Order: sequence, then structure tokens, then C-alpha cells
Amino acid sequence: MMLRLPNDGPIQGPPLAGMLAGNGVPAIVLAIADALPPLAARLAAGRLHGDPEAVVGMNDSGDRQKALDVAAHDHMIAALRTAGVRSVLSEEAEEVIDLNPGGAFDVAIDPIDGSGSIGVGAPLGMLFSILPAAPEGFLRTGRAVVAAGYASFGHSIDFGWSTGQGVHVATLHDRVFHVSRRDLRLKPAASTIAYNASNERHWPDGLQAWARDLRAGRDGPRGRDFNMRWLAAAVGELHRILLKGGAFLYPADARPGYENGRLRLIYECVPIAFLMEQAGGAASDGQDPILDRQPVGLHDMTPLIFGATEEVAAVQSALANKG
Repeated sequence: MMLRLPNDGPIQGPPLAGMLAGNGVPAIVLAIADALPPLAARLAAGRLHGDPEAVVGMNDSGDRQKALDVAAHDHMIAALRTAGVRSVLSEEAEEVIDLNPGGAFDVAIDPIDGSGSIGVGAPLGMLFSILPAAPEGFLRTGRAVVAAGYASFGHSIDFGWSTGQGVHVATLHDRVFHVSRRDLRLKPAASTIAYNASNERHWPDGLQAWARDLRAGRDGPRGRDFNMRWLAAAVGELHRILLKGGAFLYPADARPGYENGRLRLIYECVPIAFLMEQAGGAASDGQDPILDRQPVGLHDMTPLIFGATEEVAAVQSALANKG
């Protein structure tokens, strides 16, 4: 039984399937959403049946693969095969996976984003984008993407998506997603900023100056106070920023292996950037829009700044300041 609040009433949002009727892209988006309840249920079970944190391998980027990473990958591959997808690029596979040779669309996916927090109750998620099938495969800019979305596994299970006509969110209840928010829009100014402060000393001088000005709040050159957040999962930051506004940054820095950023371009940053632009926000690599970035390899990394347009522009200006 669910606790009822005094003002609670019947579910207001229509079932997600009603907004994703038809074949092609809507059907693929709906297939991804329909595959989420079993994954959410396994996340919720924690260690009751076994250890989802058990390390079972390494991915192409050198990150440890946990049991849940691999199981989520296999689960989503099965769902996408049934949905008629031609091929899939996943964080958990070195090469592209061919599913249906005659399929009209390809999918790039991060089956579990934030897997370092598996088992501790912190936000986890999933990111994906959909592209028309083409000879170039996944080595295209994000401008080729026709739809993108994410799942947020928190105290509620939320599914955000866009097919190029705004960003909408559905929430899971009794194994059915109901549309809970429509046409999300970001304010151009941010009052909440998300970044890992432990990396700040490795940043370029201009960006360190930006951070100092930010922390000075109303007593500094920005003339107003900011709140700070860091969820350590890009999809958690995406969900919060879409709902509440703000900005996120994971820039390149001076540490070995971080010179080109640390987030994966095709299956992490491009879906976020697509959703940001659809919601009136921005996403940049520090110089140019993420969606304009041409990948060279399937698992390319990139710096990422996304959220409110004014703050993304401020970070870009700080990075351009070499003094």
C-alpha cells in the first residue's frame, strides 16, 4: 500500500504509450521505457539476491564493469533487438553490436550511468540516443540524432525523452509510466552549479578564477549567491537540472588521462546535449556545442558543460581566458 497525502487524488498523467504511438522512433523510445521496470526492480532489491556491485570485467574506457552494468547491457540489447534496431553502440561493448540488418535506426546507449554508486542509494540512470541508419554508423555529429532520453533511478523511476519536439518526463507507477511533466524549459541563468571541487586545482587558471568568483557569491564580482551540488552521476545532474535549473561541468584538466575530458561523447554527452537544446539550455565541450563535435572513435571522451545558457557561456569565456 502507498502512503496517501491529504491532497492526493487519482493519477493525472496519461500512460506514456499514448504519447509514443506509431512505428519507427516512437516505438523504439517506448521499447526502451518498457524495458526499465525489471531493471528498476533489480536495483531496488540491492544485495537481497546477490551482489550487483561485483566486478566482472573492464570496459573499453578502462572502467570496472559491475555485474549490474553487464546485466543491464544484455537486458537492453534484447529489448532493442525486439524493437527492430539495426545496431547498438553501448558503453559496455568495445565494438558496435549488429542486431537487425534491415533496421532503419541505430541506438547509442549507456545502460547504467553512475555505476560507481551502485548499492548506496545515490542516483543512477541510463542515457540513449537514436540515429537514422547510415553507412557512417555512429561516427557522426550529434546533429544526426532524431531522439534521445534517459532514465533516472531514484526515489521515483523517471523517464525523460525528446523526439525533437520538446522534453517530457514520465514517472513509473505499478509498472506503467505516466506522463508527469511536459515541455520542460530551462531558465537562462543558473543558481545551482554542479562540479567535483576536488578536481578544481587541476583546472586551467581561467576556470579556477570562475570558481573563486562563484564561491564569493554576493560579495564577489558575480554579485549573487550560488548553491553547489554534486551527485557524481551525469544523468542525475541532467534530471535535476531539467526540473530545477542550474548548470553542470566536467571540464578537461591537467591530470594524465583527463586532457580530453572524461565523459563519453556518443552515448553520454550527445543524449544530454540533445535534451538540453530541446529544453532551451546549452551543452558545450568548452568551446563548441557538443552536438557539433565530430567523433573519431566509438568511445571518444570529451569535456562537458551543460545547463543554463548564461552559465555555459560564462564557463566558455573562463576557459578562453588563458591569463
